[in-house]
Amino acid sequence: MPCLLYDGVGLVKTVNFKNPSYIGDPINAIKIYNEKEVDELIVIDINATKQKRKPNFDKIADMASEAFMPFAYGGGVKTFDDFATLYKLGVEKVIVNSLIQQNPDVIKKVIEHYGAQAVVGCVDYKKAMFGGLKPFSYCGEKIKLSIIDYAKYLANDLGVGELFLYSVDKDGTWEGYDEVTIAEVINNIDIPIIACGGCGNIDHLKNVLYKLNANAAAIGSMAVYSKKGMGVLINFPQRETVIQE
Repeated sequence: MPCLLYDGVGLVKTVNFKNPSYIGDPINAIKIYNEKEVDELIVIDINATKQKRKPNFDKIADMASEAFMPFAYGGGVKTFDDFATLYKLGVEKVIVNSLIQQNPDVIKKVIEHYGAQAVVGCVDYKKAMFGGLKPFSYCGEKIKLSIIDYAKYLANDLGVGELFLYSVDKDGTWEGYDEVTIAEVINNIDIPIIACGGCGNIDHLKNVLYKLNANAAAIGSMAVYSKKGMGVLINFPQRETVIQE
């Protein structure tokens, strides 16, 4: 599934969550993905939480009305009403990150009302200052749990329906997924896992889907560039190239 990053104006692509490069208009991208029969689409507003603003509901409504596939959105969601508005607009799943630290009770209320399948817990993680990998949040509050313990908290205590596992160190590198961490999380929790960060070719996709048995694989750079170091091209691998032989 394509993972599109939106900065409040247009689509961008980052490397290690830094230096966003402009890609284009999200509506045009979605129209192309419709033609390519994408299974599911993820859109994350990377600036909403940083800028302390609500989701751009008008733009999200345009995206959702254009998308012919299931549509997941994340960024700037703070209240139960925010979730309710997004679902009414056609968003099937809301991805949460900072809200997990800021107000987990809102998430629990949403899950009670709409079901676990409507909420995806995002685990952004990267190398820690003193070694090892740690989850982090944009809201400034440190997450003291390990990646595995945090994943267990999201799945077992908070009750989210899926986990979006996003490696900051792999983001935009084309070097392949963080297979070690993905495997550890898959082996320790029982809810579906979406792996994200680093995909650069079909073999990377096959490894994470068939060797590690992740439930889904998200692609960023491969979905918006023709090749590494080349120009913008809204792209998606043909289904038959990813099917296990």
